[in-house]
Amino acid sequence: MVPEVTLPQKPPRRQAMFRALSHRNFRLFWAGAFLSNIGTWMQAVAQSWLVLTLTNSPFWLGLDAFMATAPGFFLTLAGGVFADLVDRRRLLIYTQVVAGLAALGLATLVYTNVVNRWIVLGFSFVTGCCMALAGPSYQAMTFDLVGREDVANAVALNSSQFQLSRVIGPVMAGFGFKFFGLAGCFFVNGLSFVAVIVALRMVRFDEGHNLSSPATRSLKDRRVLWQDLIDGFRYVRNRPRVFSLLLMSGVTSLFGAPYLTLVPVYARDIFQLGETGLAWMMGTAGAGAFCGALMLAYLGDFKRKGLAVIAGAFSFGLFVTAFALSTNLWLSLGFLFGVGFSIVTSVAVTNTLLQKLVTDEMRGRVMSMFILSFIGTMPIGNIVAGTASHRFGVRHTLATGGLVIVIFVTTVAITNKRLRTLH
Repeated sequence: MVPEVTLPQKPPRRQAMFRALSHRNFRLFWAGAFLSNIGTWMQAVAQSWLVLTLTNSPFWLGLDAFMATAPGFFLTLAGGVFADLVDRRRLLIYTQVVAGLAALGLATLVYTNVVNRWIVLGFSFVTGCCMALAGPSYQAMTFDLVGREDVANAVALNSSQFQLSRVIGPVMAGFGFKFFGLAGCFFVNGLSFVAVIVALRMVRFDEGHNLSSPATRSLKDRRVLWQDLIDGFRYVRNRPRVFSLLLMSGVTSLFGAPYLTLVPVYARDIFQLGETGLAWMMGTAGAGAFCGALMLAYLGDFKRKGLAVIAGAFSFGLFVTAFALSTNLWLSLGFLFGVGFSIVTSVAVTNTLLQKLVTDEMRGRVMSMFILSFIGTMPIGNIVAGTASHRFGVRHTLATGGLVIVIFVTTVAITNKRLRTLH
């Protein structure tokens, strides 16, 4: 008699979508980052309204966004090298402490009514430096917390918490405006960094687990940075699929990300809404992004990821164009929901593919290039969009950017078969 063979059963999909949270370290990290990100989005809404109130100009909105993202040009790649050479957790703790102090400092100046546009730009730059250095370690540490088997689910859940914070943060900012004013939103953000710092301090790894590559070189050797940067660029250049994903991310961000910077102009000048209306508009985009991230967590390690990246980027361009030209509030809210849903689908799946395609020793550097492609291009997009909006108008500027994305993604989809077939 042939004995019955029992095959291992896959967990139900609804259970599998939260699989990465079974790792204690990831749970701590996820919860701390979620609370901190809520504060970050509260400040994002408050700061955009503050800048618009101080300057009454879309150009200054673009310049403030430029100052927040410009450090990515020269620090993100260095952060990627650090992520492969030093203790990632320690680097994250230090950068979060500085960012939290910056938020509290700006809150104090807003509360005492001595803030001006130049002070806001200065604090944006300091915070941007912290985020640029921390970003690669944040991405690479996800792999350390869960391992290769659960990295796709961890990326999706990380994206889910970030996008959920995009919903809750602006909504809380809307209430904050009424009950404790602009300064209160900045104070809450400063205090929220305590959550992620405590979570990082509580993370524990097995003895011998190294949060950086087993490098024996010293950071005091100046050649270390340059040689590792060159090695990273050479690695990406020799891997067409990795390069294509980074290029897609860069173009999408360059021409589409300024929508977030220009939403305050739509809220105040086109739809005649106050700061609370701005909070709801930004929260709607966050709701779409959260739903997209939740869908990815539910789908798990699905096939045809390359097509998902292309479809997400294409629909993002379409929704940005539609939002830019719409004059109906309810339609615009629907388009904002689509914008958030589409971009998180493209970016999160790109993150997952890169985590799986690269080797362990190159992960920090490649993830720094991913962050640079998405966030590092924002300064250019923001300053160009702010300047163009001042001359040609917000609607025409944003619509043009969306159309450029649609044309570029269509071209890539037709000509790049290897990207389409990525799993």
